[in-house]
Amino acid sequence: MPFRLRCFILFAASMGAAGAALADGHHGTRVPLLPAYQQECSSCHVAYPPGMLPAASWQRLMHNLPRHFGTDASLDAATVQQLSAWLTANAGSERRVSEAPPQDRITRSAWFVRKHDEVPAAVWKRAAVKSPSNCAACHTRADQGDFDEDYVRIPR
Repeated sequence: MPFRLRCFILFAASMGAAGAALADGHHGTRVPLLPAYQQECSSCHVAYPPGMLPAASWQRLMHNLPRHFGTDASLDAATVQQLSAWLTANAGSERRVSEAPPQDRITRSAWFVRKHDEVPAAVWKRAAVKSPSNCAACHTRADQGDFDEDYVRIPR
């Protein structure tokens, strides 16, 4: 194989890996979602990437599933253990998520507030958006764990 072609292939492969690592717009590595986590959580909301909260927040959330933000989200013990272990292992450890947000709400974390400070309050009240926790309303690839700003489409 010619040298220039090998260089091009290596460059293209490295750009693809870098793009995947940074595609969530948070400059962190996107972790493939655990199928059980995606199945259980996305039945009600976006299966939020585990890196959005610190391990302590995930542990509290998993221990309080019968009172999950006003809803009973109880799961069997084995599933709770599986999801808790995975969330803890993949929780946010960067400085921006090292501090647990009030009520362990992603939408109340400092990084979330900073990332969305340009969104007018009226946008959150639109029927198609409803609340800041409805990520999929604007992030068209939220179901894939991709929150890159290039894929934001704010509903009118």
